[in-house]
Amino acid sequence: MKPGVGFGLLLLCCLAVAAPATTSRLERTWLFGNEYVRLDKWAASAGLRFDPGPRNREPRVTGNGTTLRFEADSSKAVVNGIMVHLSSPIAIRNGLAYIQPVDVTSTLEPLVSPATQQRKPVHICLDAGHGGSDPGFLAGKEKEKKYTLLLAKEVGDQLSKAGYKVSYTRTGDSFVKLPSRPELARKRGADLFVSLHFNSEGKGETVKGVEVYCMTPARTSSTNARGEGAESGLYTGNRFDPKNVLLAYQVQKSLVTRLGLEDRGVRRARYAVLRDAEMPAILVESGYLSNRSESQRIFDPAYRRQLARAIVDGIQDYKQLVSQE
Repeated sequence: MKPGVGFGLLLLCCLAVAAPATTSRLERTWLFGNEYVRLDKWAASAGLRFDPGPRNREPRVTGNGTTLRFEADSSKAVVNGIMVHLSSPIAIRNGLAYIQPVDVTSTLEPLVSPATQQRKPVHICLDAGHGGSDPGFLAGKEKEKKYTLLLAKEVGDQLSKAGYKVSYTRTGDSFVKLPSRPELARKRGADLFVSLHFNSEGKGETVKGVEVYCMTPARTSSTNARGEGAESGLYTGNRFDPKNVLLAYQVQKSLVTRLGLEDRGVRRARYAVLRDAEMPAILVESGYLSNRSESQRIFDPAYRRQLARAIVDGIQDYKQLVSQE
């Protein structure tokens, strides 16, 4: 459910306090009815180097082991080789590159300078997508719900062997309402919520690859508009925007680099399982069942073990970045 006004005001205050000072000191420019800041000015304030690129159309920001690549009029950024979707395109005006402040505070800075926390994430709640009367995508006689559950159990087994506590929103072929899934994670005291799905594309079999979704920042556009509702305000899940994107990025990076899968990027959506989560949460689309070659791999238990290994490694990478020693 969408938080009330009182919660929204409190959350706005929390987000304002959490926003890095690097953006609050930067001069704002209005473009297309929205606030932007200069990309080169942000880079300098963060101790990074700025390069406008060929014809001032392909800016790059580098330094401290980080390489950020952008393209004029595109909302796709490449962060250390992994695609990340911004809420708005990079704007080039009079040879200068501009970016929206929310993309700095909710996407770039959490990836460039992850914030640590005292409590290490030790309890992971795994959500096998669909189930029961909801089969998910049908690939011939094969149902998505079967393979999300098989993947969830494999991920859970590997997490348990790595020392994590694991819980599930479903362990059999049962229907669980979407709002109940993050609520189950909250009741069980989970530190992270990971929803597992497989993708589909109705326009053909050529689309393939992996993408990981996290919560859309307040008052910004989602990467996709399917099934998320029209509201764009604050939700419970926005409390964890920096950690959401960091977790999504680490899992996406792991899937792409460890398995060589096509990189469709870190994306944003207001799915119910993300917007109602009271802990960092992601939704993983681990491949396309609508793609014949990719679906055959998904049906293979040995390949699903590889998928699970990559997801677990991404969670482990996230834990190392946010945990204080």
